[in-house]
Amino acid sequence: MKRLFGPGDQKVYETVVQESDTATFHGAQVHPVCATFALARDMEYAGRLFVLEMTDADEEGIGTFLNIDHRGPALVGETLTVTATVKSQEAHALICTVEARVGDRLVATGETGQKILKRTKLDALFAGLQ
Repeated sequence: MKRLFGPGDQKVYETVVQESDTATFHGAQVHPVCATFALARDMEYAGRLFVLEMTDADEEGIGTFLNIDHRGPALVGETLTVTATVKSQEAHALICTVEARVGDRLVATGETGQKILKRTKLDALFAGLQ
């Protein structure tokens, strides 16, 4: 594992809100805006951008937690900018604060945790569950 980043370092992920990102359950749309579960995916991915650069060829990242405070809507077609900021890195654990915005409008804040482990360890863990 490469130690490339420190507290305050940032990664930005931009995505356009799609119809498939809306709050829809069992085929029924609740609201025509970005759902909390879609924000969760994109917020975790923003933190993963660090992991993609930190991992060696025999390593992989795995999510350990995700907290979201969904504060406002993001409409279909709007560009969602998700910024992950390194909060801490201890051993193989990376914690990031995350903020999602549409322009100046705050959509969500949160925190993500990821661990970087050897692929063989993950493979053994998953195999043991089958």
